[in-house]
Amino acid sequence: MISDEERERLRQTFDQAAGFYQRSRPDYPAELFDDLVTAAALAPGSRLLEVGCATGKATIPLARRGFRVTCIELGAGLAAAARRNLAGLGAEVIEGRFEDWRPLPGTRFDLVFAATAWHWIDPAVRYQRAWAALRPGRHLALWNTIHVVPDGGDPFFQEIQEVYDEIGEGLPPGSPWPRPGELPEQSAEIEASGLFQVTHVRQFDWERAYDAEGYIALLDTFSGHIAMADWQRERLYSEIRRRLGMRGDGTVRRHWGAVLHVARRLEGPAGGGAGA
Repeated sequence: MISDEERERLRQTFDQAAGFYQRSRPDYPAELFDDLVTAAALAPGSRLLEVGCATGKATIPLARRGFRVTCIELGAGLAAAARRNLAGLGAEVIEGRFEDWRPLPGTRFDLVFAATAWHWIDPAVRYQRAWAALRPGRHLALWNTIHVVPDGGDPFFQEIQEVYDEIGEGLPPGSPWPRPGELPEQSAEIEASGLFQVTHVRQFDWERAYDAEGYIALLDTFSGHIAMADWQRERLYSEIRRRLGMRGDGTVRRHWGAVLHVARRLEGPAGGGAGA
């Protein structure tokens, strides 16, 4: 578990990737958004609040479906990129910390959602802030993208670990390699808030192929790689280029996994004080 100070430091690194985040990060599968719309009972015109939109990877598909999206983004560069990417789609991007933001009086949302961003929000207040922003009976939706390794998956990732170990950025001993469809759920944590009841959970997985430069550009959007010393990145990236250059097609196949959680806002004593 990282400290609050370390979480905030790493959280702020993403703004350095604002110029290439949109093209380097993978798109979420359309099926995920189809499932979200059904599970959260959304309709065209529904008001959505996104926590940590970055450059709009999840925002754009939902705005194109006719939803009115308000985004809260910490990074100035990311917020500016999101505004450019969302131009003409009717979405609003607000620069700031979700922990500090408050909706205008009388404004409530049909969905609060976070796509690969919720773990960066202060756990002491994130569920209370989401609860307070929602209309009664409406929903919170969360998902993270995680690297998964299926049977028969590309061995590159296990092989390159020796370079991570060499530069002092290796995985802790015994770290698991998550498999598709076997990712941990957050249902217990969500319901432990006393503010939400999980109503829907579904796992998704998909694959993308990267050439060396495309894969390095992806790594440059990850907080741990952004925070590396220059010599560490240079050693790692030169080895990635060398090893992929020895492959016939010069590419690496990376599988992605995500767990969509949809939870309904509760009323009554548990939630009564959350909006205070």
